[in-house]
Amino acid sequence: MSPLSPSDPEKAEAIQIENALVPDTDVAQSSGGFWRSVLKKNPSPQFLEDVAKKNETELELAVVKRIERKIDLLIMPMLSVCYMFYYVDKTTLSYAAIFGIKEDLHLGTQEYSWLSSLFYFGWVAWAFPTNILMQKFPMNKYLAVNIFLWGVLLMAQAGSRNFTDLAVLRVFSGAAEATADPAFVLITATWYTRTQQPTRIGYWYLANGAGIALGGLFGYGIGNIKGGLASWKYEFLIIGALCSVWAIFMFVFVPDSPYHTRWFTYEEKLVIVSRKRGDHSLTDNREWKATQVIESFIDPKESTYLLFLFGFTANVPNGGTSNFGTLIVKGFGFDTLETTLMQIPYGTVIVLFILAAIYLNYKLPKGYRTYLMVVTNVPTVVGFAMVAWCKGQGARLAGFWLTGASNATFVLGLSLLSGNVGGQTKKAIASAAVFLGVAAGNIVGPFLFKDSEAPEYLTGIIGCMISRALEASIVIILILRAIFVISNKRRDRLFAEGRTEYDPSITALEDISDWKNPSFRYVT
Repeated sequence: MSPLSPSDPEKAEAIQIENALVPDTDVAQSSGGFWRSVLKKNPSPQFLEDVAKKNETELELAVVKRIERKIDLLIMPMLSVCYMFYYVDKTTLSYAAIFGIKEDLHLGTQEYSWLSSLFYFGWVAWAFPTNILMQKFPMNKYLAVNIFLWGVLLMAQAGSRNFTDLAVLRVFSGAAEATADPAFVLITATWYTRTQQPTRIGYWYLANGAGIALGGLFGYGIGNIKGGLASWKYEFLIIGALCSVWAIFMFVFVPDSPYHTRWFTYEEKLVIVSRKRGDHSLTDNREWKATQVIESFIDPKESTYLLFLFGFTANVPNGGTSNFGTLIVKGFGFDTLETTLMQIPYGTVIVLFILAAIYLNYKLPKGYRTYLMVVTNVPTVVGFAMVAWCKGQGARLAGFWLTGASNATFVLGLSLLSGNVGGQTKKAIASAAVFLGVAAGNIVGPFLFKDSEAPEYLTGIIGCMISRALEASIVIILILRAIFVISNKRRDRLFAEGRTEYDPSITALEDISDWKNPSFRYVT
């Protein structure tokens, strides 16, 4: 860093800020003109040099806390509102079902299930391309563009005249929303330390429950509109318009990255990155590395295939309940507007379970996160059993609400994804694997619910229960835990025997995978 001039500190600070925003020289040479202005900005060599110097000093706790409060105020509300719209957007079809869309569009026996699944066909088709583009373009702006498209496509669904119109729009909507979950996880990993990520993921995932509750309120209010359009059309138009307006706000005000933002001074940017020195991975970078792609599929510790299965088994039930949940509850004996109101306690239960998981994860010693995932999944299995076999309306409704506990399991699982993969390209591949599983589960889930079994949908409910039991209690999470624990012990042993060496101050600034980083330890 050039020495600061005591006679002109403001000019020196301006030069430092400018340095932080300039991309690497080789990147500037490979992409000029328009693309240089819109592509993600890499940290400059000068900035990385200054971070390395900062890593050699002890950060002031008060300064770090002040900056982290500022990050929270910028990032957490944005992600929370995005996730709320994300969930409300996905469940509009469920509310449209009780507002008469099946009758108005003359949907056949299996056509409604296909509409639920076609959304995720679009998601699957765009999952890998969108993860690549997220690494190339500024994360917040790319996400904002996709959210704007959610809203536009949702409003367009109000003009559907038949199954074909709605099916095409659902596919494109799914493609636009394929960006959401992986973007939220990567943004959290960019701004927060591995220790902080479970809590922060939990905070924005709380909006899932808030979105369900708010969706119930929206549904109740929209159901009482006495206008010239069918209620389901208002559902699409109002929710879609709100999504698009929020996207514009996010595009303008949310920072791109710790390196490229007007909301922090140069010194604050250094602290943001330096406080993550123990995470052993570069915070953000746009290069796509072929070696990390290969690692993603051959490294057993990466467990890309297990991550896919985790996403799949976690979301077979979600694919059913998010699209048939209102029909299930209505089948308990409630009318249309009462059914919308019953979603409010359901969303509240989800919020409470996530808060409990966040608190327990914070209080428990290190090494218990995967066990906590197993525990939080048990109420979901019990809940589906109550819906399937209890006879009273109250017991079945309580069981349906209990199924929301699975959201706490998924929150903890996402924190494993964000904290246990080193290397930006490898993290993108792992994220795509999880959310391809999410999409596949949501495709399969609706087809477990047969119209001939309405309104009990016994096959679907039992299928969801089995999927949840396999996902957490028995197989996938415990296998992941075993892989991480064995790898950590092996690395500790090699280091203790002097057979491996590493310099954390160097690996903290390199875009290096967890496989090639001997200082990397997996969260269990």
